Amino acid sequence: MNRESVLLLGGTGFIGGALGVRLERENIAARILGHHNVERLETVLPECGTVIHLASATTPGSSARHPDLELDNLTLTLRLLELIQDQPETHLIFFSSGGTVYGNPERLPVAEDAPIAPLSNHGAGKAAQEAFCQAFRARGHAVTILRPSNAYGPGQTMRGGFGLVRTMLEHARAGTAMGIWGDGENIRDFIYIGDVVEACARFIGLPQDSGTYNLGSGIGYSINQVRHVVEQATGIELKISHRPARGIDVRAVVLDISRIEARLSWKPEINLEEGVRHTWNWLKEA
Repeated sequence: MNRESVLLLGGTGFIGGALGVRLERENIAARILGHHNVERLETVLPECGTVIHLASATTPGSSARHPDLELDNLTLTLRLLELIQDQPETHLIFFSSGGTVYGNPERLPVAEDAPIAPLSNHGAGKAAQEAFCQAFRARGHAVTILRPSNAYGPGQTMRGGFGLVRTMLEHARAGTAMGIWGDGENIRDFIYIGDVVEACARFIGLPQDSGTYNLGSGIGYSINQVRHVVEQATGIELKISHRPARGIDVRAVVLDISRIEARLSWKPEINLEEGVRHTWNWLKEA
């Protein structure tokens, strides 16, 4: 059986959609399953030599008061691992979260061997899925774990409480006020969607890889700094309302990306200022 296809599980989302476009451009067959049609996994998997697991039904905000929502994500991952164990040559690429699994790191930038200490239920769910993937890896399966920072760029849809750059741009376009939790000095690492896709595409070409990697820009920006970048790109002054800080929000996380740079001979090419301009231009034409 030909197993050259790539399965994008959760491929109807932002990153999955961008990856699908890249694979089509390179004439690589892709099978795409959304989070709600995973009953087809059993029939699709035998056709695929690479599985990219992007599916997640939650965000840090959506499961903040409902930890049981993370069960759906964990159940899906466990079902996937159960099925893949009969395909020892299949390479699994699992998208975890570099923005939530570390909690508040002791040192910045934070490297992959730092303690896992999530503050949110979403981060805890990702950490649990990672643990099962690592156990699967220990039994001899090729599993690449990616911990992406905050991805943004053209093609990203609005999703409540998620995607700072996209949300700010939407408020700029609509002229509406945006709520910010806390003082706006929380620091995050942002990575342009094109750089995410490039890194992932290179891992598809490494079917024996079995490492854990941060996937980010390696540069931190506060929410207030991102606001300034957005205002510069759009020429619009954002309307902001501040809300009390939340305990689930990490104060500062910036990813050490030296491991993935060395593994792939890759580095991010689009900085935040340029990426925000690209995204704003796309949004104005959407």
